[in-house]
Amino acid sequence: MSAQNTPSSYGSISKSFHWLTALLLISAFVLGLNASDLAHEIQSPGFDGSAETLSRAMLLFSIHKTIGVAAFFTALARILWALNQPKPGLLHPENKPEALAAEVVHWVLYGAMVATPLTGWIHHAASTGFAPIWWPFGQELPFVPKSDNIAALFGALHWVATKALLITVGLHVAGALKHVVIDRDATLRRMLPKSGDLPVPPAQKHSPVPALAALVIWAAVLTGGAMLAQEPHDHSAPNVADSRADSADASAASTANQDSADAARGNWIVEDGSLGLTIQQMGSGVSGTFGSWQAEIRFDNPSAPGPAGQVKVEIDIASLSLGTVTDQAMGADYFDVASYPKARFEAALERLETGYQAVGTLSIRDKSLPLTLPFDLRFDGDRAVMSSQTSVNRLDFEIGKGTQDEGTLGFNVVLAIALTAQKSR
Repeated sequence: MSAQNTPSSYGSISKSFHWLTALLLISAFVLGLNASDLAHEIQSPGFDGSAETLSRAMLLFSIHKTIGVAAFFTALARILWALNQPKPGLLHPENKPEALAAEVVHWVLYGAMVATPLTGWIHHAASTGFAPIWWPFGQELPFVPKSDNIAALFGALHWVATKALLITVGLHVAGALKHVVIDRDATLRRMLPKSGDLPVPPAQKHSPVPALAALVIWAAVLTGGAMLAQEPHDHSAPNVADSRADSADASAASTANQDSADAARGNWIVEDGSLGLTIQQMGSGVSGTFGSWQAEIRFDNPSAPGPAGQVKVEIDIASLSLGTVTDQAMGADYFDVASYPKARFEAALERLETGYQAVGTLSIRDKSLPLTLPFDLRFDGDRAVMSSQTSVNRLDFEIGKGTQDEGTLGFNVVLAIALTAQKSR
């Protein structure tokens, strides 16, 4: 069997690309469907925080995404090969409507083979809180920033592209079956191994009309996906609704944080600041911020090492924005925000020989544990800029105690604090 196409048959390379692409895309779809079902279960109010369910969902998503990336590159290689090969002609070109439909479906299918994995990949790169792609080249894409809006857009585009792929694959299969059952010709046999002697198709020219029609269809599909991204309802695409909710949370958080700062007491008033955390999920860092918190700071900078004041911080747990795992973090096995809506840190402030520290107690859920927080402090007149970073073990606070596998969810959680405060007069 020749590796090259001929006017009457496909070569071994084209056949291999055809069936490998089909296998990869079908596998990715089945895995994605099962992973999405688990994601909806995890996001449901009645989810019990099962570590087994979480691990299985992340495993399925990782396999789905890895196969999707493989399908993308395979589809690209297939298309590039096809563009440089003669295309076997239709066996019944005289049936104009059927010939046009077959060509249009073929071009739309080519677009779907590229658009479906590509939009999913961009959604992955723009999201925070994800199951990683299993390959050594990182999780980012050039020119794709972490953005809830971009993630929501490409999540919706991935959803509509998947539907376009399913429809065109269905039409493609139906057409192949028609050739076998009704026409009883060699159309399908041309794509099978050991196809034997094949009839030579009638002379014909390939019109650009089907390709142009496919472009129009794809313009409509992508426009519909972009409009869908603006709708406030679930599209059954993983993380689309979550990404939109994260964006809204971030906006509300900014306002809430300012309100909290204005209400703070003490001899220092917080003008601006951020309180964030970073977790390790499946080996990838996922960062988030608390939007609503208030701090009461009493601080007098001593000239020598010693006591420097006190600080009390109250944090609204529900204001945490942690990418696509925000809802999961609020669950009973994690922060359990329904039972424990606030976290608190109360500490004595001390000046050291070099730098400063806050020595006190951090309370999360029903656990209160000692915590020493080293921090840097810079003064500009009556304004002070503070920054600090430390880590805590989530299991000490019984957060995610059902997930004991550190490879799935890391034990250490990095806390990062930065704020600017003005001394009150």
